[in-house]
Order: sequence, then C-alpha cells, then structure tokens
Amino acid sequence: MDARWNPRLNANLKTTGAAIVFAAAALALFCPPTTRAQQSPRPQQGGAPQTQGAMPGVDMSDMQHETEQNPEAARAANDAMSGSEMGMSAHMFMTELQSKAPGDDRRANEIVEILGKSISKYKDYRVALADGYQIFLPKLPQQQYHFTNYKNAFAAAFVFNPAHPTSLLYKKTATGYELEGAMFTAPKNATEQQLNERVPLSVARWHEHVNFCMPPKSSTPQQVNWKEFGLAGSIATEDACAKADGRWVKQIFGWMVHVYPFETDPDKVWAH
Repeated sequence: MDARWNPRLNANLKTTGAAIVFAAAALALFCPPTTRAQQSPRPQQGGAPQTQGAMPGVDMSDMQHETEQNPEAARAANDAMSGSEMGMSAHMFMTELQSKAPGDDRRANEIVEILGKSISKYKDYRVALADGYQIFLPKLPQQQYHFTNYKNAFAAAFVFNPAHPTSLLYKKTATGYELEGAMFTAPKNATEQQLNERVPLSVARWHEHVNFCMPPKSSTPQQVNWKEFGLAGSIATEDACAKADGRWVKQIFGWMVHVYPFETDPDKVWAH
C-alpha cells in the first residue's frame, strides 16, 4: 500500500466532523449548482485519491430524506441495483470507462484493500446492524439487500473515506445475510473529475438513477400499467409523464458505485 495514503487520510478524518457542520451551512447559503457529470470536461488523470473537500453544489438532502419523500422511486432504484449486473438505460445513467492513467490501478487497489479490511467484521450482519447500518426494505424479497448507514451517506457528500461505505451489500441466506460487497456514494452534482478523484473512472463506472415516472397517488397497484410507469416503464420524459398524470422524479439519490472486495476475479471486483 502507498505509505502516503494513511497519514493523509487520518489527518483529514480528524477534522471531518467540524468541517461537515461548517460546510453544510456554507454550501446551503452560497454555493451555486455545478454541471452534471456527463456534461463536465474529461477528468484530469492521475493523482492520489482525494479524501477531503466539500463538492460545490452539494444537494443537502440525504438518502434517508429522499427515501421518505419518494418511497416508490427509492424502491425502484433499489430494485435496479439488486445484483451486480447493471447497464445503461433510460432510467440509469452510467459513466463511461476512461483510458487508464498512471496510478489508477494502484489507487483502485488501495481502496479495495482498505474497504475489505474495514468491512470484514460485517460478515456477521448483526455487527453491521449494531454499528448503525439499516436494512432497506427488509420485508421485500430482493436479490441483494442494501444495509445503509445514513451518517456515512451524509459524510460522503463532503469526504471520501474508503473505510466507511454508505451501504453494505448482502445476499439473503437461510440463516441470515451473507456479505458480498459495499457501495460508495457521491453528491448528485459531482463532476466526472470529482468522481474520478474518489474512484478512478478507468476502473469503475459510477451510476445514477434518473427519469422515473411514478403512477398517480390515487392509483392502486392493481390499477397501474407497470409497462408505462416505474423503473421498467416506457415513460422516460417529463412531458410524457405529465400526459399520463404521473409523478416525475428526475433523479433519486446521488452517484453510486459498487465494489466487491472479496472477489478473487479482478473483473468482478468493480462489477457493473
């Protein structure tokens, strides 16, 4: 492991608490929005992982708030992430893989090593629950369950800490849950350069959940035409959603990336 990583990370984390409180107030008052990642210039290549600094235009709504405000969209986004195979669609945007830059593999390997060591204790899912991770939609059968720590989600808006993922990824078993991997998050308005500073875009593809048309609140599940509404629905524009009397959700949550540090196949560590 690069000896420069831990000293800098440790120093940053000592000031994170105070920095988050101050940055939250300052950003809410003064910071203008930034461009979306897909509209940003090509990221600068190389350099060590950035572990501090609030991103301009941070959306101050955390994951828990968005889940409460848009439960159907949150559930649809969770369904889209169940399992390691994801792809670009009308409802999911993914960053393109960039050309390898010097140091990218080293940075990615450092993240995987730190993450793997930090979450190994959560192979006992009860330890994760005791540490503040909450199961998203625990009663809903899923291929993969997200155990989310909302404090980590909030902190991730300002600092990238590979030891503190926003969510842990589990598979349901006959006796409980089996740990498979983790998920990192970044603010909605993060640019490609900022995403690349966290996890190299030559190694991993960040994704965001976009363009949801939820059915009218007055509709019952039996009345809804699910070929039009929701995650797998054909409606993917605001105009079409309005004509169908739907409820438009431009984006639910921020940027996300999955990592599976216990995989022995390198191609599956940053599976999409």
